[in-house]
Amino acid sequence: MKHKLIFIFVLGLLLSCSAPEARRPVSQKTATIISDAIDQNKKLIALENKFIANYITQDTTKKYVTSTHGFWYSYISKIKTENELPKIGDVVELKYNIQDLNGNDIYSTEELGVKTYAVDKEDFIPALQEGIKLMKVGETITFVIPSYRAFGLVGDGNKIKINQTIKSTVTLINIKQK
Repeated sequence: MKHKLIFIFVLGLLLSCSAPEARRPVSQKTATIISDAIDQNKKLIALENKFIANYITQDTTKKYVTSTHGFWYSYISKIKTENELPKIGDVVELKYNIQDLNGNDIYSTEELGVKTYAVDKEDFIPALQEGIKLMKVGETITFVIPSYRAFGLVGDGNKIKINQTIKSTVTLINIKQK
């Protein structure tokens, strides 16, 4: 009887031991979430570009040029001479403002003051980083900038809203060669 009990106990121990089974993830949809986010962003960009195109066609007072860098610009005053354009590392002085597309000031020129900016060496509004390189001293250009080339999904955390298209009029005051 004692041997039977030990035999059943040992047999129970052997049968109860099995290899641990790996847990499988509950959900494997990461790729789907990312592709959905990409599709959503493409739709938002297309909608914003359509909105800007509509704005530009209605603004008959200016002739806008489409930049290869994802923004639009129009000369307010253009210099005809062969003045130098800013290059990477040059320090420029400029005045600028930021408005919504209705022309309401978000940040006025007075509020922002004169900005000193080292071309492509400092953080600045991405579209204006490229736009400044199109300017000669004394020129004034109005830039229409989609949110993805300005402050993007987060805004500036103050006055510029999430996904807000902005307009900025920039005057290049001076270029200090590096």
